[in-house]
Amino acid sequence: MARYLGPACRLCRREGQKLFLKGDRCNSEKCAVDRRGYPPGQHGQGRPNSSDYSVQLREKQKVKRMYGLLERQFSATVHKAGRMRGRAGENLLALLERRLDNVAYRLGFATSRSEARQLVKHGHFLVNGRKATIPSFLVKPGMKISVRPKSQEVARIMGAVETLDEGSLPSWLELSKEDFEGTVKALPSREDIGMPIDEQLIVELYSRY
Repeated sequence: MARYLGPACRLCRREGQKLFLKGDRCNSEKCAVDRRGYPPGQHGQGRPNSSDYSVQLREKQKVKRMYGLLERQFSATVHKAGRMRGRAGENLLALLERRLDNVAYRLGFATSRSEARQLVKHGHFLVNGRKATIPSFLVKPGMKISVRPKSQEVARIMGAVETLDEGSLPSWLELSKEDFEGTVKALPSREDIGMPIDEQLIVELYSRY
C-alpha cells in the first residue's frame, strides 16, 4: 500500500481526535477536528459502526497514522512487541516512541512527526556524533541526538526549537536548547505516553490473524 498523500486533517477527522499531523495548525482555530468534529465523506454524520472489530480497527488505524507507519511496518512492530518480555501493548508503544523520527519530534526539533521523518531522511541529525538517516532507528538509553551544526540554521528546525514548551518534554528525554542536543535518559514507560491510546485493542486485533 502506498503512503497516503491526501489532506492530513482528513485523517484526524476520520479518527475523531487530533493526531497532531500538522504541527502548530492543530492547536489553532483552523484545526479541522474543532471546526468539523465528524468523519469526512457524505456518510460522515451517520451512525458509526460499533462492532468489536470496527473499534479495534479504528484504534489500530489511529496509532498507525499518528506515528506515520505503513501497514507492513506497523504489523512487524506489533509482532516484535509480542516477542518481547512484558505486555505486548506497552512494548508496542515503547518501540514506536523510540523511533528516531518520533524522538526528534518529541525533542522539539520538528513540529510534527512527518516533518521530523523528512528531516531525518535528509541527514539533519546525528546520533552519538554520527549522521543517521533511518527514521525507524531505535534509540537506547544514553544515546545523544543532536542537530548537525550546518543544520542548526535551518528555518524549520530553528522555529520548532524556539516555540518548544519544555514542560511538554517527556521525562525519559532531556534537552539542551542551546546545543540543539537531546539525551535519552531511559526507556519510555506507559506513563510517559500521555496520548489517549488503548493499545490492548490493537493486540487483540492482530491476535485474530
